[in-house]
Amino acid sequence: MTNPTKMQINEDELKQKLTPEQYKILREKGTEAPFSSPLLNAHDGMFACAVCGQELFSADTKFDSGTGWPSFDQAIPGAVEFKADKEYGMERTEVICSKCGSHLGHVFNDGPTDTTGKRFCINGACLINKK
Repeated sequence: MTNPTKMQINEDELKQKLTPEQYKILREKGTEAPFSSPLLNAHDGMFACAVCGQELFSADTKFDSGTGWPSFDQAIPGAVEFKADKEYGMERTEVICSKCGSHLGHVFNDGPTDTTGKRFCINGACLINKK
């Protein structure tokens, strides 16, 4: 059953739009290799979903977590949703795009700021940097 509030995705068209790595991460909940994303060192603009273009994170909230994935201490309000993830014997919180339902990464409670205390650990392949 599809969620009527999410945009409808044509998976065949999406496979043509995205690279195989992006498709695996965004639509099949994969993970990119750490330190492999060119967006790891991008520190300006807005970061948007590679599938639907919805703005997700501001560069103002980005920080170097040392983990090898782009990290943010907060998302744009309403831009992401959270889902319990108990795969691989771990208990984590998955972060998905609220508009298209694509997998983005995970959020943890070990962030560096007193404001949120969050670390959104996001696959760079899921993002477009809008400068």
